[in-house]
Amino acid sequence: MLDTATKRRIDSARDILVGKVPDPKSQVEQITIALIYKFMDDMDAESEELGGVRTFFTKEFARYGWAKLMRSGLGGHETLNLYAEAISSMPENPGIPALFRSIFKNAYLPYRDPETLKSFLKIIDEFEYDHSERLGDAFEYLLSVLGSQGDAGQFRTPRHIIDFMVAVLDPKKEEKILDPACGTAGFLISAYKHILRANTDADGNSLLTPDDKGRLAQNINGYDISPDMVRLSLVNLYLHGFADPHIDEYDTLTSLDKWNEHADVILANPPFMSPKGGIKPHKRFSIQATRSEVLFVDYMAEHLKPNGRAGIIVPEGIIFQSGTAYKSLRKMLVDTGLVAVISLPAGVFQPYSGVKTSIIILDKSIAKRSNTIAFFKVDNDGFGLGAQRRVIVKNDLPTVATEIAEYLGRLRRHESVEDLQLSQGLIVPKEKIAENGDYNLSGERYRENIASNHSFPLVYLGNAELFRVESGGTPKSDVEELWNGGFPWATLADLPSTDFITEIRSTRRTISERGLRESSAKMIPENSVIVSTRATIGRIAINRIPMATNQGFKNVIIEDKSKVISEYVALALTKLVPTMNAWATGGTFKEIPKSRFCELEIPLPPLEVQKKIVAKIEGYQKVIDGARAVLDNYRPHIPINPDWPIVKLETVSTIVRGSSPRPQGDPKYFGGPVPRLMVADITRDGMYTTPLIDSLTELGAGKSRFMKSGEVIITVSGNPGLPTILAVDACIHDGFVGLRELSNDVVPEYLYFSLLALHSQHGSQSVGAVFKNLTSDQIREFTISLPPLATQQAIVAEIEAEQALVNANSELIERFENKIQATITRVWVRDGAL
Repeated sequence: MLDTATKRRIDSARDILVGKVPDPKSQVEQITIALIYKFMDDMDAESEELGGVRTFFTKEFARYGWAKLMRSGLGGHETLNLYAEAISSMPENPGIPALFRSIFKNAYLPYRDPETLKSFLKIIDEFEYDHSERLGDAFEYLLSVLGSQGDAGQFRTPRHIIDFMVAVLDPKKEEKILDPACGTAGFLISAYKHILRANTDADGNSLLTPDDKGRLAQNINGYDISPDMVRLSLVNLYLHGFADPHIDEYDTLTSLDKWNEHADVILANPPFMSPKGGIKPHKRFSIQATRSEVLFVDYMAEHLKPNGRAGIIVPEGIIFQSGTAYKSLRKMLVDTGLVAVISLPAGVFQPYSGVKTSIIILDKSIAKRSNTIAFFKVDNDGFGLGAQRRVIVKNDLPTVATEIAEYLGRLRRHESVEDLQLSQGLIVPKEKIAENGDYNLSGERYRENIASNHSFPLVYLGNAELFRVESGGTPKSDVEELWNGGFPWATLADLPSTDFITEIRSTRRTISERGLRESSAKMIPENSVIVSTRATIGRIAINRIPMATNQGFKNVIIEDKSKVISEYVALALTKLVPTMNAWATGGTFKEIPKSRFCELEIPLPPLEVQKKIVAKIEGYQKVIDGARAVLDNYRPHIPINPDWPIVKLETVSTIVRGSSPRPQGDPKYFGGPVPRLMVADITRDGMYTTPLIDSLTELGAGKSRFMKSGEVIITVSGNPGLPTILAVDACIHDGFVGLRELSNDVVPEYLYFSLLALHSQHGSQSVGAVFKNLTSDQIREFTISLPPLATQQAIVAEIEAEQALVNANSELIERFENKIQATITRVWVRDGAL
């Protein structure tokens, strides 16, 4: 696992380049070149230390060694010229691998600013990865910046989704593994690591023989049409221990050269986009199509060995698009290999795209004897579905992994699945999927209608006595007179993804009367229900002002206010968001046609019951909003008495800098019984921290900084100035300063809260142009107010009591969110008490 400090170094290196090198691919290229440059010199240095000789930087290339580049006294322009000369000369260096020579080929320095280069090289110099596996992990993190959509429609697959798919397929050491659209080789690296873990004994020793390892290296293969992606894949595999990686520049869809090659396991997230006019494939495909997603899935299904398995990420078009090629593909999959479909939430590829995807699982040996297909639904994948993708508690992937393993295991053991209960899915007979000929692979389509048990009559949104559904429109963007008038005009930006149901009281944009007249936009009366039905499906709002919307919405106008209120309709529709997604058609920008949207049904209780439901949920929402406000705004506060003395930290503690054994990763020093504190540890548990991420041997601890339980630690890099208290004896690395031998005049918890209150100030005192650090001298100058011990203890007790109350708000939010869902669900269930 890559430590937080290294991730921040990579981020900092990118930050330096952003202003000079705006293209993400070029940023990655510059950092890749520098990392490999330093890596080779580190390997030379280690070889010399062990009594060997240098291999990378020898003879006339010796003057380009990293250490010489970074030597003190070398001026800015001298450094720039030497570095530029070095990277342009590397392709001629016979001492470096051919793969590395190809990386340096055509390399150049895209800016001529000595200060930028020196800042950049300083960050790279802080990397201390002396073996390729550690550098490989750093390189994989660097590749994550290539997540934006490329020309061929590629999206970076999140690491946890890759690992989930690999775990489901469970590749074995003797199997041939292929990714025919491999990008940066993420699936192949994950499969390789999975096999290594599966062949390790209880003591951490590999059970693979040299022959096993050689066969494994030969069995992992990838193709990609982009030479840039091929080069990055080769580097990625090389840095993970593949001396001779097998990645080919190959057009999977139009070339016949590898058509007769088959694999035991195929893992892929193929491109979704097709060029204008479509793909012109060769004639060997069984499905006649021009869409890339259809052809890729067909290719993978046809290139599995007779007992092969595949895991493929697909866009929603594959799941339910009505075109002939899509139907033919789905029929072929159901007949020959499909065993499971896993629906992913629409935000998995954020911030690069809100595209909705699914994972299809093929297993030819199981499919031959099974008459069912399992459908699973992932609502949460452990990360928020907004642009920031912050870690959240809710994660359906472990449950789905367990349930799909049980389902597939039973089929492999020839056991019945009739009694298998799936909390995250359902099992559907193939004959039901095939009965109307479209072979729709949306699990929601086969779920028993949740309204079939209703207490109240069902009404269509197309019921003209109750509702009028209007679509939106957009004036021509290049006609200035159509815009910035007096008519509010809503887009998806006016419906935040974080809101349950948004109230729109203003819009970011407006259109003119002419814009309204010359487009299909229509004014929607206030208190209508606004539903997003294009691309991002199912955001719901109530407009509290008359307004228009763009074409991405269906707007439900209440025609008979004596029978229905908009707030109830909005709440009822939240239960139909999965159905909306299942009904939407199209590729990347799927949409629900107005006619289809009008077929949605909701139960309609009497008006007074509707008002009762709305009032109850509004009350719950007020509690949630209040609890969120407490969590967002609470900060521990120490009331300062001007009579208390102000003291420097160095007067109440001995300040020591953390340290780490060298070289990094050496098994003599790392992986033993002594806990080692990492920056990522202290963001988890609050005041007291137990290190869980890393550890040292006794020998390693002797070369590190050892601290005792109860002593205060301060971060100096990554998140400078953040304090914690050690819950156990542990070592601390270079990213920390420890406060040892605390004076009897200070309570550790009081010191912690004092430093926490000053945390925001610490950032401004840190040094470094981009990657900020605190120095030990700066920390010595930090001051705190020091009241009597009894007062300190009272302050600590008061803050801890406050925090207990504040933290209870998280549970309160979850409880009341569940109450909201339960209240809405009862509307749909017979005899559900309201």
